[in-house]
Amino acid sequence: MIRQLPLPFPHAPHWDRIAFLEAPSNAEALAWLERPNDWPLRRLALWGGAGSGKTHLLHRWARRTGATLLDGATLAQEPPACAIAIDDADLAGERPLLHTLNAAAESGFAVVLAGRAAPARWAVGLPDLASRLRATLAVEIRPAEDALLRGLLTTLLADRQLPVPETVQDFLLLRLPRTPAALREAAARLDRLALAAGGRITRNLAAIVVAELADSPEKPSFDEDLTWPLAAGSHADPGLL
Repeated sequence: MIRQLPLPFPHAPHWDRIAFLEAPSNAEALAWLERPNDWPLRRLALWGGAGSGKTHLLHRWARRTGATLLDGATLAQEPPACAIAIDDADLAGERPLLHTLNAAAESGFAVVLAGRAAPARWAVGLPDLASRLRATLAVEIRPAEDALLRGLLTTLLADRQLPVPETVQDFLLLRLPRTPAALREAAARLDRLALAAGGRITRNLAAIVVAELADSPEKPSFDEDLTWPLAAGSHADPGLL
């Protein structure tokens, strides 16, 4: 019998068909994104751990408002021509970020930043940038609730077209770290194992993934872009995506 080798096909989310699962942990962020006129200095910062939904919310807001979505790690000193959302803003160079915030303020454009911590706690050397970050409204996306984690795991597996029995999903939820990033990494590993084994996903495969993540935890294999997807048929309003 020939063993099938797993091929490293990249898995990318489909923003046009992924809804956002609303929950108490992200309700405050969702509410503030709907009220840009109430943001002090027209700036809002969303912060939270890996996989908390920041990137998904930026895509959602940019799509709805026509804003430009930028990557903080590659942010350049180019004046914005419209509202902007900066993902991983805490990784941006200080001078490009300061220039962008100043240019947006002068033009009256709204700015949404996303990072792992509140902007006031970012390691910043430029006094002008530090003062602007402290003056930015910061809203935390809190740790996910049980129902949110369960919905996330189910949809991550469905997005990869992985039929996983509910009992196996229960097994994973009881044993994996209670973070969206861990669930995404588990789904990616299950996908690779199932492809290599050429069979269905069983509790034994799930146990292998749990053991791997427990013995040698590593950074999730893809960014926090499929964070709170909700399966088709939910009450989420697709017009807000």
